[in-house]
Amino acid sequence: MQTEKVIEHIVDWLKDYAVMANCKGFVIGVSGGIDSAVTSTLCAKTGLDLLCLEMPIHQGKNQVTRADRHIDWLIDNFTNVNRQAVNLTPVFDTLVNEFPKVDNEEDRFMSLANTRARLRMTTLYYFAALKGYLVAGTGNKVEDFGIGFYTKYGDGGVDLSPIADLLKTEVYELGRVLGVNQDIMEAAPTDGLWGDSRTDEDQIGASYPELEWAMQMDEAGKTENDFSDRKKEVFLIYKKFNTSNKHKMIPIPICEIPTHLK
Repeated sequence: MQTEKVIEHIVDWLKDYAVMANCKGFVIGVSGGIDSAVTSTLCAKTGLDLLCLEMPIHQGKNQVTRADRHIDWLIDNFTNVNRQAVNLTPVFDTLVNEFPKVDNEEDRFMSLANTRARLRMTTLYYFAALKGYLVAGTGNKVEDFGIGFYTKYGDGGVDLSPIADLLKTEVYELGRVLGVNQDIMEAAPTDGLWGDSRTDEDQIGASYPELEWAMQMDEAGKTENDFSDRKKEVFLIYKKFNTSNKHKMIPIPICEIPTHLK
């Protein structure tokens, strides 16, 4: 990959899109992970305004620290970057307390994880509307179009997706060239939605390089019968997520009314 030229292409695309949309800049949620670090740096390089939001909800201290350091680095290197901290923990707790109780708390863990992402999306759009900015998405190709590893109308609710055509390993390559802090480069990817230390690989059962391989094999028309052992296991993991999350990756279904009924 011609990394420097890819960076230049994305930065130009971001700037052109914002100018055409008559928007002043971008707002992005910085999580302390590689995807938001790379995306925020690309946005900063446009020279347009960039507002970095920190939106902790019972967040692990290491994630908050990495996000803080990354925003500090952006502010030190780009004059167009500002930060805003919004502690969403009290909002989240109040909302959860208003929900009906359930017999088994584990039954609603996924719902509550997705609720965190949707609260953050709401916050991003508040500031976007207030300042005339675009919400920049941080999803990569494997997450957005392979396994659908994001929250519908949460971190999937964005105005534009600058790195969605890049594999996770390619995002790391951009991060290396952009000079993203080493602690972010070395941190295990996590969605940060559970309030504990679980990683993306813990949740999915496969690493991103493995998932990238499976995505390429699926696009090539391969089936599970073409593989054995770990490769077969990874391919089936990929297919399971790809199938169950397909609703996130296709347009919202519309019930079309036959002409003779109108």
